[in-house]
Amino acid sequence: MIPRYTRPEMGAIWSEEAKVAAWLRVEVLACEAWTKLGVVPEADLAEIRSRASATADEVREVEATTNHDVAAFVQVAAGKVGEAGRWIHYGLTSSDVLDTALAVQLRDATDLLLAGVERLLGVVKARALEHRDTLCLGRTHGIAAEATTFGHKLAVWAFELARDRERLRRARETIAVGKISGAVGTYAMVDPLVEEHVCRELGLVPADAATQVLQRDRIAELLSAIAITGATLEKIAVEVRHLARTEVREAQEVFAKGQKGSSSMPHKRNPITAERITGIARLLRGNLVAGLENVALWHERDISHSSVERVILPDATIALDYALDLTARLLEGLVVFPGRMRENLMVGGGLVFSQAVLTALIEAGMTRDGAYAVVQAAAARSWDEGADFRAEIEDRVKGTLTDEVLSAAFEPRLGHLEAVFKRLEALEVDA
Repeated sequence: MIPRYTRPEMGAIWSEEAKVAAWLRVEVLACEAWTKLGVVPEADLAEIRSRASATADEVREVEATTNHDVAAFVQVAAGKVGEAGRWIHYGLTSSDVLDTALAVQLRDATDLLLAGVERLLGVVKARALEHRDTLCLGRTHGIAAEATTFGHKLAVWAFELARDRERLRRARETIAVGKISGAVGTYAMVDPLVEEHVCRELGLVPADAATQVLQRDRIAELLSAIAITGATLEKIAVEVRHLARTEVREAQEVFAKGQKGSSSMPHKRNPITAERITGIARLLRGNLVAGLENVALWHERDISHSSVERVILPDATIALDYALDLTARLLEGLVVFPGRMRENLMVGGGLVFSQAVLTALIEAGMTRDGAYAVVQAAAARSWDEGADFRAEIEDRVKGTLTDEVLSAAFEPRLGHLEAVFKRLEALEVDA
């Protein structure tokens, strides 16, 4: 991922130095296990612990000759130790080190993503409760539908983010798995106790069964959770973009002092943050497709997944981490215009109350089809000729509906939304 979208803590997880350090940790832990089993002498383990090291630059230099990154790493680390270095990588295959270290990176990256979701969920919940009574127009198909509240719109997002959180939690459990079982996963040259020790010390669970690699459905599950979370962020961003349109203008992004919306049009206040979130979500979906294609490898393993994962795993976690922070800042600073929302709600003289009028006419004794025809005719005059919907209805229902009943029909009926906000108040957020 380009530096522009990389936050420092997540970027550090995916640095070359962090990767090499994770490899070394796996190798040293394996030597510890072999010592417990009486294979590696205590003195040799002490030498390995104190002297084994490798840097990304050192590995890269040797890899120019070996054309194999793990072989280069082992050569560098073992060379620092001397004679005792022969135990480094003893009984292991490259993927034992690669996949176990990768599991640590993915677990740690997912922890950061979960923290980002938690923060965003807290922001959305707080703003939903803030605007629980802020009336606004509900739209379906982009067309005026019925009244809702801006808080209800946000509450829907909050519960969706809570589901994203659960998906990431499950994916974290699925991905926090290691394997030290050899070339085709049969433990031919390594005792399962080595795997148990390494995984326990790293906070991983040993795989129930593996080939030369951990199975890639695990990674696909994480990428799926990431992509779905990205889709939620896009959903939020697209709504903000729509609400910021000039003819709608119910909400807008913060526009900072000195900010410029256009190089040529000084009036512009574009929803650039929301548009950036939308674009990032597209990347996350693309990464999922690549992750799904990595599940089917040849026999016990091929290397077709490797080049893909070197790109998509850092990129997916870095991009979502950035987008979560971006969305939290977007909603924290979102400027809301309740007055404009109320104006839009009364479009056409109260068209959004057509169902309430329809229901009132049915309750007054009209057939449903007859009532529908009356209300639709009044609405058509409002749509097509700019007439006031309420005035049109009043002319058509004199003697059928009292003024009191008609007035009640043109008031939002949102009392039952309290059930939603009670559930929202109970929604757990570890802010």
